[in-house]
Amino acid sequence: MTETQQTTGAPAADATGERGAVRGKRLIPVLFAVAALAYLLDLSSKLLVVAKLEHDDAVQVIGTLLQLRVIRNRGAAFGLGEAMTIMFSFIAAVVVVVIVRLARKLYSVRWALALGLLLGGALGNLTDRLFRAPGGFQGGVIDFIAPAHFAVLNLADVSICCGGFLVVLLAFRGLDPDGTVHRSGGGRRQSGSGRRPSPARSQR
Repeated sequence: MTETQQTTGAPAADATGERGAVRGKRLIPVLFAVAALAYLLDLSSKLLVVAKLEHDDAVQVIGTLLQLRVIRNRGAAFGLGEAMTIMFSFIAAVVVVVIVRLARKLYSVRWALALGLLLGGALGNLTDRLFRAPGGFQGGVIDFIAPAHFAVLNLADVSICCGGFLVVLLAFRGLDPDGTVHRSGGGRRQSGSGRRPSPARSQR
């Protein structure tokens, strides 16, 4: 190693880049594993409640504070926008595409968890839009979790809300999907691992 390389630390930067690339490749399966788990839980719960609870009276879980009641929602939360079902389907499809493209630059475990929850939830509701009557991006989403004085939800909605909350929290803390952290003052950035770069050696 030359003295110039020791001073600039170029080889160390290259090694860090190689470690980041390996770490990123390992986190892509984490993203899709979280998404698959969220999707399968949502899908199985909907199949179960449709088979067992649809057309029946609401089941009280915690009195009237939390009930299980099956509805088919063609709109958004609280049944709003039922005439815009295709638009909601398009938005969900865009979210899926954006997350999949972002996965190539994903280095943060926390971002992998957040985006996995968003992806699984979006796919869960998009499946209903596509395959439930009347189909063609206009199907009714199965909702069945009914808290008192609130919208009727499903596990996909819960997954989306949790993922969205994590995204806001991570962005507020300055953590980027690529694993770097914004530092206050001067716009300096450091690795999400929290390791500081070693000081440059002075030339003798």
